[in-house]
Amino acid sequence: MINPANRVKSIELSQIRKMFEIASPDAINLGIGEPDFDTPLHIRKAVVDALEEGFTHYTSNKGIIELREAISHKLKRDNNIQASPEEVIVTVGASEAIYMCTQGLVDRGDEVLIPDPGFLSYDACIKLSEGKTIPVPLKKENNFQMTVEDVEKRITPKTKALILNSPSNPTGSVMKKEDVKAIAELTQDKGIFIISDEIYEKIIYEKEQHSPAEFSDKAITINGFSKTYAMTGFRVGYAAAREEIIEELLKVHQYNTACASSISQKGALAALEGPQDCVAEMVGEFKRRRDMVVSRLNEMGWPCRQPEGAFYIFPEVGNSSEFVKKALENEVVVVPGEGFGKCGENHIRISYATSYDALETALDRMESIKL
Repeated sequence: MINPANRVKSIELSQIRKMFEIASPDAINLGIGEPDFDTPLHIRKAVVDALEEGFTHYTSNKGIIELREAISHKLKRDNNIQASPEEVIVTVGASEAIYMCTQGLVDRGDEVLIPDPGFLSYDACIKLSEGKTIPVPLKKENNFQMTVEDVEKRITPKTKALILNSPSNPTGSVMKKEDVKAIAELTQDKGIFIISDEIYEKIIYEKEQHSPAEFSDKAITINGFSKTYAMTGFRVGYAAAREEIIEELLKVHQYNTACASSISQKGALAALEGPQDCVAEMVGEFKRRRDMVVSRLNEMGWPCRQPEGAFYIFPEVGNSSEFVKKALENEVVVVPGEGFGKCGENHIRISYATSYDALETALDRMESIKL
């Protein structure tokens, strides 16, 4: 009989993955958060060049210096964050960076505030570190945006960290600058870390994204290349923070993965230093899809607000479990909202990171659903 560690027993496998396993091969998958675009050619060429040059060995634990310099420059230019190359760790995707932060910062019994609804990995990573998750309910009437009042009333002497995610998975909401600044200043005063997941930073429409590390030196900025450059399979991201924080996080990274893939790091360097028109083109297409899906859903009687970033829509459908079941019967995969927290109940998450034509077909199939 298998007797796993209690920390593993306390978590469940992703509901998103469960949807894939039970879906028909002919189903249209609106559950996965992966851009359907090909990785831009200049990035793929950089990887091929690296292979041909034999750049296939370990790199330094933190990552190649050229990439860390490029990330440092990007953070200063785009986010007003001062982070030297020594204050950056290149990770195996943003997912490893989140895990690294929870393992490196959270002790048994520490409380970590997370958005509700929010990305399901946050809760799992905290439980694996034997911390305690404290959901911060996000109000749909506030477009699921976190405010300083939401945070302040849930801080206790046991609060160790807060996880922010803007633009948000699963709601697509983007936090206002005044809220980011106020939360950063509050947590700084309280000695609380901010783990800021900014993986959807460049997939943004009418608003601007703001980083808490601009306002707090206890903020850790997590980002990556999977979503912005359609590089999900490359598994490369990064974390940036004050050097004394980075040195502690490096212990987890060093013994967990040693270093990110050498050739993926070369691809990431090409992504940052190469032309950015590919990003603008992808974001323009995401916006076109968003506008169509939001319009159709509202016409069909499934009310939803227009997301301001990422590539998710979070409509209210009533009984989400029943809706998901009927969608599967109509060969469409969507994700139940309760998988993202209690405040996600009665909602579903739809990803529009698939083709416009496939989205139209999926919506046609969903139009017949009656609850």
